[in-house]
Amino acid sequence: MKGRENPAEDALILLRSRICNPNFVFTPFSDSPDSNYSKLKFIISSSVTEACNNSILLLGPRGSGKTAVLELVIRDLLAEHADMISVIRLNGLLHSDDNCAVKEIARQLCVEHQLLFSKMASFDDNSQFMIAMLRECGLAHKTIIFVLDEFDFFTQARLPLSHGKQRLLYSLLDAMQSVTSQAVVIGVSCRLDADQLLEKRVRSRFSHRKVLFLPPSKEDLQRLLEHIFSLPVDTSLPNDYAVEFNMKLHHILADERFKEIINTLLNSDSTVKHLLRFLFYAVCHMDLESGFLSLDNFRTAMSSIQRQPKMEYLQDCSILELYILVCMKRLEVKEQNSYNFNSVMKEYKGIHDAYQTSDYYARNVCLRAFEHLVQRELICFMDNRGNNQSIEFRAVKLLISSHELYQGLKSYRSCPCVSHSAEAGGPMKVIDGRSALWVSEEKVKVAVCSNFFWMF
Repeated sequence: MKGRENPAEDALILLRSRICNPNFVFTPFSDSPDSNYSKLKFIISSSVTEACNNSILLLGPRGSGKTAVLELVIRDLLAEHADMISVIRLNGLLHSDDNCAVKEIARQLCVEHQLLFSKMASFDDNSQFMIAMLRECGLAHKTIIFVLDEFDFFTQARLPLSHGKQRLLYSLLDAMQSVTSQAVVIGVSCRLDADQLLEKRVRSRFSHRKVLFLPPSKEDLQRLLEHIFSLPVDTSLPNDYAVEFNMKLHHILADERFKEIINTLLNSDSTVKHLLRFLFYAVCHMDLESGFLSLDNFRTAMSSIQRQPKMEYLQDCSILELYILVCMKRLEVKEQNSYNFNSVMKEYKGIHDAYQTSDYYARNVCLRAFEHLVQRELICFMDNRGNNQSIEFRAVKLLISSHELYQGLKSYRSCPCVSHSAEAGGPMKVIDGRSALWVSEEKVKVAVCSNFFWMF
């Protein structure tokens, strides 16, 4: 089958469009009365129907769905109250300057109500125009919704000597105290302490309503996956194909190996955005010949999405640089929390003297390798107070974990892995008369033998 005759291609297009459509993704959460969608819609709709003012903060990490849920609520409210709502959008990255923000509000209000906008108007002129429009819209029973994305930027003065800090927020919230105005201010921020950044005069006029966006529960996650991947049986797709696709999908979702992949994914980043990115990778790897998703698609997506720059840096390190990293890890294992280049060199020399390794470099060569590791940000200085101090005496620390170091050594292209052992501890092995440099990583030991790393 070719082109549109292949139902797998139609299914692939459908699944991709679903994942890329935030309104579709968050639709199943709109049914629950405890969902953020229901809470936010109730607050805004109450302000619209009861002609009252409100302010609310949407807080949560980036990618948790704050903006997507807000846009879904606004879309539904515009469908229900088309002539009673006007939306003004600002972004703290673009409009954190009060003059710029008020001018943008005046411009959008003029566009919304088909008025002539003056670019030469001052801050006071635009502020008075905004207050007048709030009053006129209130008398006309029309609610203005102000969406302030990156809300925390509106609380910070852009210039160090600025005396008008938070003038926009104060002017806006103060105007909402009037019984004739009708507005809702919605702040969106990734900072959970965004309300604590408000000045006292602004905080006293704020409603202190907050909606927190937390990672989805296991039940919500299962419902979300089924909602995205389940094919409809009453569309142009063949009925038999859709039924078989959904049956295979159900088996995958119930597989413990799939659940382990999802748990690993969410342990690194539990936001919905990260999950959708992973699902898009999995869908892109779907085999069009078989026409069905498989567990291997999700495994491949997992390996694609787990890109670790530090691991890539480790693979490009020289043997000497890896020696230095292993020596620093050995010092940490010995509970030596503070060490510098001289301490690392003592450990390096101790290994050479004890086991007579063939790889031993001059001190100036080691210093250059040490500086290179600092530049790659695999190690860093403990503080910046010793800028005038020699690099050899400044305290340093590792910026990679034991697991990352182990995986980096394991995947090092020039150092093949030849043997493994599940037991930690015990005597060190000597291979071909050459001794081993090792670090412990729970139940794994990594050995460096001449130009090779041996796991045993």
